[in-house]
Amino acid sequence: MYKNKAEDGRNNISGKKVEMFRKNLGSHVSQSKFAEMLQVNGIEVDKNAVQRIESGKRFVTDIELKVIAKTLGVKYEDLLD
Repeated sequence: MYKNKAEDGRNNISGKKVEMFRKNLGSHVSQSKFAEMLQVNGIEVDKNAVQRIESGKRFVTDIELKVIAKTLGVKYEDLLD
């Protein structure tokens, strides 16, 4: 049977890595600031969406994942490992 959740019940497997890489950008990059950075790169999200992605409560599309990776300066594969 197909499951659309990670083994730990999260709706994505990239959220923890997104949070880690965002925090590695520096203390000045809050979830709100990161949402603004994503908006500049073409994804309409707000601080709440970033929080939900990082906590695993929100699904992430492949298109969003590529833009998130670009914004973080990493390969999208780095967010999936």
